[in-house]
Parts: sequence; structure tokens; C-alpha cells
Amino acid sequence: LASSAASDVYKRQDHPQEPDIVAVTSVTLNESALSLKEGRNVTLSATITPDDATNQNVTWKSSDPDIATVDTNGKIRALKLGTATITVITEDGGKTATCTVTVEPGDPLKSSRTVLVYVAADNTLSGFALPDFEEMKVGMAKVEDVDVNFLVYIDKGGSPQLLELKNENGTVVEKVVKTYSSRNSVGVSETQEVFAAVFSNTQYQADSYGLVYWSHGDGWLPYPLGANTRWVGQDIGNGDKRMNISEFVEILETAPHFDFMLFDACYMQSVEVIYQLRDRTDYFIGSPTEIPGPGAPYEAVVPALFSQDKPEINIAESYYTVYAEKYNNGIGISNENWTGGVSVSVVKSSELPALATATKGVLQTAASMQQRANIDITGILCYDPLRSKNYHDLMGLMKKIQENQQAFDNYAHAYQNAVVWKNTTDNNYCTYPSGYGEMVSMNGFEGLSTYILRGNDVKQDAYYRQSVEWYSAAGWADVYW
Repeated sequence: LASSAASDVYKRQDHPQEPDIVAVTSVTLNESALSLKEGRNVTLSATITPDDATNQNVTWKSSDPDIATVDTNGKIRALKLGTATITVITEDGGKTATCTVTVEPGDPLKSSRTVLVYVAADNTLSGFALPDFEEMKVGMAKVEDVDVNFLVYIDKGGSPQLLELKNENGTVVEKVVKTYSSRNSVGVSETQEVFAAVFSNTQYQADSYGLVYWSHGDGWLPYPLGANTRWVGQDIGNGDKRMNISEFVEILETAPHFDFMLFDACYMQSVEVIYQLRDRTDYFIGSPTEIPGPGAPYEAVVPALFSQDKPEINIAESYYTVYAEKYNNGIGISNENWTGGVSVSVVKSSELPALATATKGVLQTAASMQQRANIDITGILCYDPLRSKNYHDLMGLMKKIQENQQAFDNYAHAYQNAVVWKNTTDNNYCTYPSGYGEMVSMNGFEGLSTYILRGNDVKQDAYYRQSVEWYSAAGWADVYW
């Protein structure tokens, strides 16, 4: 008997009894019908019967996501007038329950921030577009604030798309908002159409807005002007199209006022550019020289785009820090291992009029300016030294021509108020027009570039005098320069 009992115990240990599985018999929702104002949110709760059912997992879906969306937690957001059915489905047994949502007119409930990244990459940068988009996904996974909207327009040739990225419980979900036919993505009407799809859409209304403009750039220089220039965007899908400053102003007039504008493009931190755009954003973030080949490190920049405390500084620091940590004076440089440095600054737009006034004060107290003597550019940092030498450091120029200490002290104070953050590696990789490049010194970097009228290019100088607002605002016209 003892032997038999021991054998029974052995059998029970070797073949333990499977736990009982409790099947789902039904699911119910706390609401069967709801009326919501446009833009409002509400979260449904699902109750599974029996309450000790083994598998409690459910999924949610909306019959019309254009009218009302629902996330993985049952949170509904009302988007536009109409009716949609929200359905919860149990993983075990496929049991369902529904709630009819009627969306009514009303003031939308705003998100905390909406950011659009506009990627005009139908040019020689097309190969960087998708890698940057993948970086954006990595960055969005770090954004814990669910009450934000992140949209990316990408044209790298073919059919451009407007995409939305959402962080749903740590998983980044990609949604195609709209697909466009082949187009000129730097055209005024085409860009305005994309802006309207984002900023005029009640779904994306927010307390604050940010814009990232991604493309080739060449500061204030217009196209065409006889030289092979690029301004804030290039599209070569059907000819060579580029966007000029006047066109960008026209586009921004139809957009909301931005908290910040990041130019992920070369030479855009030019005083001529940002002065012309000063009414459209609180802060400008960018580089007065060439940016790294791979552009912004979006895995670090995207979380900064949605930071609440001084996002403009966080964006600039995240951009700079990634490249500063890789910096090795260009040794072993490649697009996958950018060791060639970076220069970034942040400018407060509301301080630009005071900077213009202070610049005028320096010019009017410098006898050499009254005499229209040639400016000796020796020692002034040039930001495009291997190209056309159109961009020099603004502070370096003022130091060179100033002849009155009080006027210069006023200028230095105004400059410090305007350029609120700046940083650079010792050297930067700069390119020749051929595409080859070398490391050049950033000694004298103060974060903001300017054009120096020197009479080398009559057509270019004439355009500057006639069309660039900074020329008059900063007093160059008053000294007949």
C-alpha cells in the first residue's frame, strides 16, 4: 500500500492538473450612445462577464475614424460632425458591444501642441528622408504626452504623403492622413494646401504650434539670380523649383503663429531671413552655416519639440549635443558617422527690431560708414568660405566697423537679448560647390550671419537694397551703403 500511495503522488507531480480556463460570455459598455462636441474627448469602459474571465483583452474600432477615433484604451475623440459607431471586441470569443457617437458643433478642445515637419526632399537629399522619418518614430516613442499632434509631410519624389505619428502606450502608430499626386512641394499653393490640412483641421487645433522646415537652404538669396542658389526649399521633380523669402512669407500668412520654427537646412540663421519672418514665430532655431549631412538627429529632437519648458532651447541643445559627442574634427566622417561638427543658435524674434535699431546706432557713429569706405572683412568669420562668401558673422562685422563704445555697448546688449542660445564645435565640415569639402574654423562664431555689401555682385547687391527689409531697418540705407 505504501508503494502504491507513493506512486500516486509521483503521478500527480509529474502531470499537474491544468488550471480551469474561464471563458468570456459577454461584454458591455458603460454608454450605448453619446453626444460629443467637436474636439472633445471621452473614455468608454468595458465590462467583461464573468468578471473572473481568464482573458480580459479587448480591441477597439471606429466605423468612421474621420468622425470619431478611438484608441487602445477606449478613449474617443470627436473630430467632425456626423455619427460613428464605436465597437469593443473581446479577444476571447469575439464578443462585442457598441456605442453610437454623435458629433455636434462646438469649440474644439485644443491639444497642447501641434508640430508639422515639412520635408521637401524631391532633390539630392531624397535619400535622407526615410532615415529621418525612422528617427522621428524613435523620438515619438519617447513622447509621453498623449495630448499632442505630430505630422510629417514627405516628398522625396513620386507620391508625397502627409503622415501622423501617435504614441499609443509606447507603440508608435503611423497613419496616412493624405496622399498627393506628384507635385512641386516648394510651390506656394501646394505648401498652403498641406498647411491647411494640418493647421485648419479642428482635429489638430492646439494651444501652441511648431514648424520644422526640412530641405536645401541658402539664406536670403533669391532664385534665380544668375548664380546657382537655393533658398528655403528645392523641388526638382519637374524642373528646378525653389522657394524664395517672399513666397515663404505668403505661405506663413495663412498659418498660425508658431512658438518656434526649426530650419533643418543650411545657412538659414541669417539676420536677413529671420527679420523678414519675425512676425510669424517666437523663436528661430537653425544654423548660420552648413548643417551636418544627415540633418537633425530626430530621435533626440522630437521629444524636445514637445517639451513644455523652453522647447526652443531644448531643441537646439538636443540637435547640438548629438553631434558634439561624435565630433572628431572630421576624422572618419561619413553620413553614418558625422564627426564634422555642427553650429546651432536660437534667436528671439521679438528682439529683432531692437537689434536693428542698435545696428543703426553703430553705423551712424562710424565715420568709415559715412564715407562708404570698403569694409575690411579680414578676421570676420565667413560661414560659406568655400563657396560664394555671402555669409559673415553679424557680431564680427559690428566689432570691425564700430567706432563708438557706447553705441557698440548698446548693440552688444541688444544682440545678447536676441541671440538667446548658441553653440558650436571648434571646426565644421563645409563643402565646395562640387560637393567635396574640408574642415574650417568656427572661430568668431556668434550664431547669426549677415551679408556684406562689397560691390562684387552688382545684381545681388541691387536685389539686397530693393527687397531685403533688414537693409533699411538696420540703417544701411541711411548711410547710403
